[in-house]
Amino acid sequence: MSNFMAQWVYSPVVKDHFMNPRNTWSEEEHFEADGVGEVGSLACGDQMQVLIKVENDRVADLRWLTYGCASAIASTSMMSELAIGMTLEEAYFLSPERITEALGGLPEHKFHCSVLGDKALRAAIDDYLKKNGKPNPWQSQVAKVICECKQVTDIQVEELVKSKEATTLEELEKLTGYGTVCGKCKPQMALLFDQLQHLYHV
Repeated sequence: MSNFMAQWVYSPVVKDHFMNPRNTWSEEEHFEADGVGEVGSLACGDQMQVLIKVENDRVADLRWLTYGCASAIASTSMMSELAIGMTLEEAYFLSPERITEALGGLPEHKFHCSVLGDKALRAAIDDYLKKNGKPNPWQSQVAKVICECKQVTDIQVEELVKSKEATTLEELEKLTGYGTVCGKCKPQMALLFDQLQHLYHV
């Protein structure tokens, strides 16, 4: 057994999806997407693109491309298998926990890799709805309130970080008012901000 395989700490399912990823995108295929979602940055080592075809409000087909670790590749491959055939609503709520469970688990420090897949899928659905002038009835439901006093959600923070409107916690505080009332949210907000900076810019 090679030293690499001896150190393999992932489940057999993760290994299979890493070695034989499903539904990857190829230029030769000329996949005509109805919606495209991108998350991550090459600077942090994980970048992902998800392309979807939509028929009758379902994910009829999906392709993806990622630059990342074994966990990112395996989790996106599994995400693609789970998502194809789902209604847009079901796909929008496909969680990292469900993807990780289907993989038989991931090392705790690699859980963030499964978050990339669901974020990119959600972004692709957002893109499809926007292109077709359709409302998004699910966006507010997936948002998590981080600052209860000012009702600041993780999605609001993500958009501000992604667009570089908030490049520091001080700028984020000025834009949203988070932490200016009871202050209990400050540690959680700082953690979220660091994660998003790593995901999009670092």
